[in-house]
Amino acid sequence: DEVYEIAGKCCESGDIIIHDAHLPKVESGDILAVYSVGAYGYTMSSNYNRLNRPAVVFVKDGNARVVIRKETYEDQLRTDCNVEIKL
Repeated sequence: DEVYEIAGKCCESGDIIIHDAHLPKVESGDILAVYSVGAYGYTMSSNYNRLNRPAVVFVKDGNARVVIRKETYEDQLRTDCNVEIKL
């Protein structure tokens, strides 16, 4: 086993998801599932720092089903307004 600090992708001081996680040695391509990740989960997500909202995947008996697809950057831009302001 190894000891890891699991952090989110914003790299901010409060962005630690798990302190001192004792896990098997990590290899490229490994996936870590975390039950609750606050704003990295769909219900608490936002577009802070232009991050895309995550997919929602249901898993049961070894089968996975995407029920909400991951938001794309184009999805975010769809609601932006290009407004010219003249002073």
